[in-house]
Amino acid sequence: MSTKDEVTRRDEELLARLGYKQEFKRAFSPLEVFGVAFSVVGLVPSMTSVLVYGLPNGGPVAMVWGWAVASMFVLSIALSLAELASAAPTAGGVYFWTYNFASPRWRNVLCWIVGYANTIAYISGLASVDWGCAVQITAAASIGSGQTYVATIAQTYGIYIAILLSHGLVCSLTTPILARLQNFYFTINFCLCLAMIIGLPVATHKQDMNNSSFALTTFENLNGWPDGFAFILSLIYPLWSISGLDTSVHISEEASNAAVAVPWAIVSADIIAGLLGFAVNLSLTFCMDTNIENILNSPIGQPMAEILFSRFGTKGTLALWSFVVIAQYMMGSSLVLAASRQAFAFSRDRVLPLSSILSRVNKTTRTPINAVWFVVIAAAPLGLLAFAGAQAINAVFSVTVNALYIAYSIPIAARWLGNNDFKPGPFHLGRFSLPISIIAVLFMTCMNIVFLFPITPSTSAAEMNYAVVVLGGLLILSLAWYYFPVYGGVHWFTGPVRNIGDERIGDKGGSGENAI
Repeated sequence: MSTKDEVTRRDEELLARLGYKQEFKRAFSPLEVFGVAFSVVGLVPSMTSVLVYGLPNGGPVAMVWGWAVASMFVLSIALSLAELASAAPTAGGVYFWTYNFASPRWRNVLCWIVGYANTIAYISGLASVDWGCAVQITAAASIGSGQTYVATIAQTYGIYIAILLSHGLVCSLTTPILARLQNFYFTINFCLCLAMIIGLPVATHKQDMNNSSFALTTFENLNGWPDGFAFILSLIYPLWSISGLDTSVHISEEASNAAVAVPWAIVSADIIAGLLGFAVNLSLTFCMDTNIENILNSPIGQPMAEILFSRFGTKGTLALWSFVVIAQYMMGSSLVLAASRQAFAFSRDRVLPLSSILSRVNKTTRTPINAVWFVVIAAAPLGLLAFAGAQAINAVFSVTVNALYIAYSIPIAARWLGNNDFKPGPFHLGRFSLPISIIAVLFMTCMNIVFLFPITPSTSAAEMNYAVVVLGGLLILSLAWYYFPVYGGVHWFTGPVRNIGDERIGDKGGSGENAI
């Protein structure tokens, strides 16, 4: 037996111990698993989408030092998730871990909440990425027209829908094709980072370069919150940019040597993104216009595009911006890939409506095509929030981080608080595991509260933070479905369902022992 066959056999045996049969082709190499993780981070396109949060809530200080502070906390989350991923590499990810690690009294409802929170996070994350891509396309049109073209909301929404549909088509391809695409995605993203780190300073005239005092110590507060709280609010800039840490977990059942490849993809993508992002922010603060209000109010309608336009000019900006759009598009593609596997796994365990349809694996492509189109269709209505105002559509960015942190916090905490026999995988932090988990959970809990605050202290209906409405409403609906009389999940949901044999995972003769 070849080494590759031996690795595949071990992967399938581990998945079988977790209760699932092998349905996908394990076509993702460790490098391609990393490519998925790094592609979803996106970095430059991600920073482009949410720079508008960092500029008015601290300016250069928030961009440079806020990024540094947030990166250290995000690393604690990545390390904690990597440990769980190494122990149980399955497409279900966080909700599977929640059921296996939480105490028997609470495991069903917590598993339900985490599963829906993770599903909501990926659908809203896809909506925010593809909306960002649509805005970037309209910004390119504005630059090309000499800043005379201003897209209407309807036009931007039409572009958004076209992007979503194209992602559905791409992610309906076979697993080997999707795996090979990740190498291309990583290359584009990495080259974009180099263009920002090296190319932007080169393109900036010496007299336009900012001194270190401006780049490293200038604090701009334009929204009215106290400086300290404004700085904390600015953290959505790095936290949204380095999010989706569990993306590679959802392709575990398509990855070779998943117990090693997946956790290392999580950690390495996070560390590399943190370091490259810090360097990109330094380049931006040394090269951008010192008048931040001019950047925010540019007719281009995109702060990052305005910074590049002021230094590269029309042709240079359009050339570089085309790659920003491509990288953003690829982020959306990778998100559909991960989100569809989450929806498939949740449906395989009979939780989502229409589970019998969404859990089908196409016999030709060996991929969950129905789940792919479910994710795409579910994301489409979120773009309609733009017609209610800028703050309404911006809510999808906050919802993504909030929902992810709910989905991450519970299994990390349950591992230590629940009645379980956790068996670590090849990736393990040893004695540092508990303190790192505590830091991660406390940080995510604090950020979940902070990101529900409005953009200004004196808010109105137009300026309120609609994240609490969108996320709260969706979670309330999921709990209503759980506790619904007679038909609700409380009457029939007992955790992840084995598709090897007839038992439910964790139900071994009623003992409540977990499968890990």
